[in-house]
Amino acid sequence: MPAIGVAALAKDHLVFFSPSGKRERFPEGTTVLEAARRLGVDLDSVCGGRGICGRCQIVPTEGANPKLGIKSAADHVSPWNAVEARYADKRGALEAGRRLGCQAKVCGDLVIDVPADSQVHRQVVRKRAEAYPVKVDPLVHLHYVEVREPDMHDPSSDFRRLQEALAAQWGLADIHADTAVLKGLQKALRAGDWKVTAAIRKGRDLVALFPGFRDTLRGLAVDIGSTTIAAHLCDLVTGDVLASSGLMNPQIRFGEDLMSRVSYVMMNPGGDAEMTAAVRGALQELAAAVAAEAGIGTDEILEVTVVGNPIMHHLFLGLDPTELGGAPFALTVDGGLEVPAREVGLSLAPGAFVYTLPCIAGHVGADTAGVVLSEGPHLKDEVTLLVDVGTNAEIVLGNRHRLLACSSPTGPAFEGAQIASGQRAAPGAIERLRIDPETLEPRFRVIGSDLWSDDAGFPEATAKTGVTGICGSGIIEAVAEMLLAGLVTPDGIVDGTLAARTPRIVAEGRTFAYVIREADASGPRIAVTQGDIRAIQLAKAALYAGIRLLMDHYGAPSLDRITLAGAFGSHIDVKYAMILGLIPDCDLAAVGSAGNAAGTGARIALLNKASRAEIEEVVRRIEKIETALEPAFQAHFVGAMAIPHKSDPFPHLEAALGRVFARGTAPGEPGEGGRGERRRRRG
Repeated sequence: MPAIGVAALAKDHLVFFSPSGKRERFPEGTTVLEAARRLGVDLDSVCGGRGICGRCQIVPTEGANPKLGIKSAADHVSPWNAVEARYADKRGALEAGRRLGCQAKVCGDLVIDVPADSQVHRQVVRKRAEAYPVKVDPLVHLHYVEVREPDMHDPSSDFRRLQEALAAQWGLADIHADTAVLKGLQKALRAGDWKVTAAIRKGRDLVALFPGFRDTLRGLAVDIGSTTIAAHLCDLVTGDVLASSGLMNPQIRFGEDLMSRVSYVMMNPGGDAEMTAAVRGALQELAAAVAAEAGIGTDEILEVTVVGNPIMHHLFLGLDPTELGGAPFALTVDGGLEVPAREVGLSLAPGAFVYTLPCIAGHVGADTAGVVLSEGPHLKDEVTLLVDVGTNAEIVLGNRHRLLACSSPTGPAFEGAQIASGQRAAPGAIERLRIDPETLEPRFRVIGSDLWSDDAGFPEATAKTGVTGICGSGIIEAVAEMLLAGLVTPDGIVDGTLAARTPRIVAEGRTFAYVIREADASGPRIAVTQGDIRAIQLAKAALYAGIRLLMDHYGAPSLDRITLAGAFGSHIDVKYAMILGLIPDCDLAAVGSAGNAAGTGARIALLNKASRAEIEEVVRRIEKIETALEPAFQAHFVGAMAIPHKSDPFPHLEAALGRVFARGTAPGEPGEGGRGERRRRRG
């Protein structure tokens, strides 16, 4: 008996997997893939070890490792075989040193390296240094199976035999399918000659069945904004974005802003159904557009995630948004919700599901939850401010210990509305502006050209677009530059006395305006009026007051990091946002833009199933502050009407600019930017 035991042990070999660090002894002849599965090592496979998919590539390493007590060699795995040769012939040669884990068998002690592209849970590399990485681990996975053909002596159904194959070849028991999927099951089996790839959701639901071998898995991440809808088609294996597209939200015809759409529902029976049909039609159109760009059919989209503000969220789901139109702004549902895609009017894979991220409160929606998921303030020690600027600014403040949120009614000024020469961000709109403090002459850049207006070739570069107006980022820079140049006082008055220095200051009734350009063949007259500055002051004061209210509740006298999210946040220069007093003082190096963070959050929820439970748990513990009920809001609002602020300090900004801002200066009073100081300089 002892001799038998020794012989058996002699045929066991120690296998160490890197980078997981997992190790165990395995009998000679065990495939590397099987060893990895037994140990729970992250090694991918779709074909079930048939040498078809090539996902299980591994690298047997050479040399002795004294620390591990292993001497590994390439010949400690079985020789290259016919299956690997067939794969290389059909799919391309493997990289030097690589083997298919399903074909390479253990013949001696081994150190096996699992490359990143062979791991199931690949890491999605985030572009911004401060953003945390996300692992690809979707709800849906592909499983290639060979199914027994029907037999006159066996009355079992095609679906039952598919279930048996999935159980025997993948260990997947009790697989379910609804009628939408079952309708195409028999055709798929016969078209694939009883070899099919099953898309299984949550390890139990068959959502699609493809004839033959399939190793591509696609999903759609959608951000439903009140103005625009954006969709990103993602590879659920690599995490890559395969195609993106966007369009105007067709609900705009029912009202420019959210409250006007709620009013439409209240005044027009069936209005909610009209808007629901409009947004669902737009999503189907976007799905078709990105699928066509990627060269696939919409029936290959297996999973969808959606973010949006509470009203967009409700209308997409077919829920009446009326209660969101007035206090206490009650949501129908606030948790994450998943529904079959066909129930929300989307024609995708037959069993595809749609998941909507949770809403935080009546005016802080799933889009803000997406921003939180993307930026991860709940994972950091830094006190972080997240601001998603729109008609309603949605604000989150805190860190891993505590998070607070509120919404602030900024209005549409930051989107170019209510501005005399304002327009949405589009080719031809002024997006950048500088004013020479000596000559008071402006120069600007428009969307669609990298040239400034004083550069040679600017007229030719903008001939197609013209210079059509000024968008949100442009008006913010214009007002901030006017303050820096002394054209505007800290309390927001255009200084009419400067008409003596420059013809660009012109009287308009009892107030004055600053003319950026006169009308010509390339576009209209563009000016910043006193009314424009007041609209910007009101918008920025509402946003700043909401931020300060959260800082008060949190007990944070200052902020460690500020991130601006959304389309507006991605285009604004953060320095000018701070000069205007849109956001509190902070180290400018710690102030940045996250771009479409809400859409990124939708993408994370699409790619990583654990992130859904994560954001639902985080949202439940976010404290919602209702600005309308806070007495301090009005005091903060009044102080924030000054530019940058009546009393709050801005030491980081002043150090960066090399100047000190006046505090509470009124027209005619001494102070930087006021008329009194300029008069002293002129003697």
